[in-house]
Amino acid sequence: MTTEQNQYRETSAGRHVMEAVYGPDFVAGMPTASTPAMQVTFDHLFGEIWSRPGLSVRDRRLLVIGATAAIGRADLIRIQVTGALVNKELTGDELREAVLHLNYYVGWGNGTAVSEGVEAALAARKGEQP
Repeated sequence: MTTEQNQYRETSAGRHVMEAVYGPDFVAGMPTASTPAMQVTFDHLFGEIWSRPGLSVRDRRLLVIGATAAIGRADLIRIQVTGALVNKELTGDELREAVLHLNYYVGWGNGTAVSEGVEAALAARKGEQP
Protein backbone atom coordinates (compact mmCIF):
# COMPACT_ATOMS: atom_id res chain seq x y z
CA MET A 1 0.00 0.00 0.00
CA THR A 2 1.38 3.42 -0.90
CA THR A 3 1.75 6.23 1.61
CA GLU A 4 -1.11 8.05 -0.11
CA GLN A 5 -3.42 5.03 0.20
CA ASN A 6 -2.42 4.49 3.82
CA GLN A 7 -3.27 8.13 4.58
CA TYR A 8 -6.95 7.38 3.85
CA ARG A 9 -7.49 4.20 5.87
CA GLU A 10 -10.76 4.50 7.75
CA THR A 11 -11.37 3.56 11.33
CA SER A 12 -13.47 0.51 12.06
CA ALA A 13 -15.93 2.62 14.08
CA GLY A 14 -17.30 4.28 10.96
CA ARG A 15 -17.76 0.97 9.16
CA HIS A 16 -19.40 -0.52 12.26
CA VAL A 17 -21.97 2.29 12.38
CA MET A 18 -22.52 2.04 8.61
CA GLU A 19 -23.25 -1.68 9.11
CA ALA A 20 -25.80 -0.82 11.77
CA VAL A 21 -27.45 1.72 9.44
CA TYR A 22 -27.54 -0.26 6.18
CA GLY A 23 -26.82 -3.88 7.09
CA PRO A 24 -23.67 -5.99 6.69
CA ASP A 25 -24.23 -6.77 3.02
CA PHE A 26 -24.06 -3.08 2.18
CA VAL A 27 -20.76 -2.52 3.98
CA ALA A 28 -19.17 -5.59 2.42
CA GLY A 29 -19.70 -4.04 -1.00
CA MET A 30 -18.17 -0.70 -0.07
CA PRO A 31 -14.66 0.23 -1.16
CA THR A 32 -11.99 0.97 1.40
CA ALA A 33 -11.45 4.61 2.19
CA SER A 34 -9.03 5.20 -0.65
CA THR A 35 -10.09 8.81 -1.22
CA PRO A 36 -10.61 11.73 1.14
CA ALA A 37 -14.37 11.68 0.42
CA MET A 38 -14.67 8.02 1.41
CA GLN A 39 -12.54 8.57 4.50
CA VAL A 40 -14.85 11.37 5.63
CA THR A 41 -17.90 9.24 4.84
CA PHE A 42 -16.70 6.39 7.05
CA ASP A 43 -14.95 8.29 9.82
CA HIS A 44 -16.95 11.48 10.19
CA LEU A 45 -20.42 10.92 8.74
CA PHE A 46 -20.90 7.44 10.17
CA GLY A 47 -18.28 7.34 12.93
CA GLU A 48 -19.33 10.67 14.44
CA ILE A 49 -22.60 12.03 13.03
CA TRP A 50 -24.81 8.93 12.70
CA SER A 51 -23.55 7.66 16.08
CA ARG A 52 -24.34 10.79 18.08
CA PRO A 53 -26.85 10.51 20.91
CA GLY A 54 -30.14 12.37 20.74
CA LEU A 55 -31.68 10.81 17.63
CA SER A 56 -32.21 7.17 16.77
CA VAL A 57 -31.01 5.69 13.50
CA ARG A 58 -34.69 5.62 12.45
CA ASP A 59 -35.04 9.34 13.19
CA ARG A 60 -31.89 10.14 11.25
CA ARG A 61 -33.03 7.93 8.37
CA LEU A 62 -36.37 9.76 8.13
CA LEU A 63 -34.48 13.07 7.98
CA VAL A 64 -32.23 11.73 5.22
CA ILE A 65 -35.23 10.40 3.29
CA GLY A 66 -36.85 13.85 3.48
CA ALA A 67 -33.70 15.66 2.42
CA THR A 68 -33.07 13.18 -0.37
CA ALA A 69 -36.67 13.50 -1.51
CA ALA A 70 -36.10 17.22 -2.00
CA ILE A 71 -33.51 16.46 -4.67
CA GLY A 72 -35.53 13.67 -6.26
CA ARG A 73 -32.92 10.91 -6.06
CA ALA A 74 -34.75 7.58 -6.27
CA ASP A 75 -31.42 5.70 -6.14
CA LEU A 76 -30.49 7.22 -2.78
CA ILE A 77 -34.01 6.75 -1.43
CA ARG A 78 -33.75 3.07 -2.32
CA ILE A 79 -30.56 2.73 -0.25
CA GLN A 80 -32.22 4.37 2.78
CA VAL A 81 -35.41 2.36 2.41
CA THR A 82 -33.48 -0.90 2.11
CA GLY A 83 -31.65 -0.05 5.33
CA ALA A 84 -34.94 0.76 7.06
CA LEU A 85 -36.42 -2.56 5.92
CA VAL A 86 -33.34 -4.59 6.90
CA ASN A 87 -33.38 -3.00 10.36
CA LYS A 88 -37.19 -3.26 10.65
CA GLU A 89 -37.45 0.48 11.35
CA LEU A 90 -40.29 1.15 8.91
CA THR A 91 -42.94 -0.97 7.23
CA GLY A 92 -44.02 -0.78 3.61
CA ASP A 93 -47.22 0.96 4.68
CA GLU A 94 -45.29 3.55 6.72
CA LEU A 95 -42.94 4.19 3.82
CA ARG A 96 -45.82 4.67 1.40
CA GLU A 97 -47.46 7.07 3.84
CA ALA A 98 -44.18 8.99 4.06
CA VAL A 99 -44.14 9.23 0.25
CA LEU A 100 -47.63 10.73 0.22
CA HIS A 101 -46.70 13.21 2.94
CA LEU A 102 -43.46 14.20 1.22
CA ASN A 103 -45.23 14.81 -2.09
CA TYR A 104 -46.74 17.99 -0.64
CA TYR A 105 -43.43 19.33 0.63
CA VAL A 106 -40.94 18.34 -2.07
CA GLY A 107 -43.18 18.62 -5.12
CA TRP A 108 -45.03 15.93 -6.98
CA GLY A 109 -42.17 15.20 -9.40
CA ASN A 110 -39.67 14.62 -6.61
CA GLY A 111 -42.32 12.68 -4.72
CA THR A 112 -42.69 10.40 -7.72
CA ALA A 113 -38.95 9.69 -7.61
CA VAL A 114 -39.25 8.93 -3.89
CA SER A 115 -42.08 6.52 -4.64
CA GLU A 116 -39.98 4.80 -7.30
CA GLY A 117 -37.13 4.32 -4.82
CA VAL A 118 -39.47 3.00 -2.13
CA GLU A 119 -41.24 0.59 -4.47
CA ALA A 120 -37.93 -0.65 -5.91
CA ALA A 121 -36.59 -1.38 -2.42
CA LEU A 122 -39.82 -3.10 -1.38
CA ALA A 123 -39.82 -5.24 -4.54
CA ALA A 124 -36.17 -6.16 -4.07
CA ARG A 125 -36.83 -7.28 -0.48
CA LYS A 126 -39.61 -9.52 -1.77
CA GLY A 127 -37.29 -10.90 -4.46
CA GLU A 128 -39.20 -9.26 -7.29
CA GLN A 129 -37.87 -7.18 -10.13
CA PRO A 130 -38.44 -3.47 -9.35
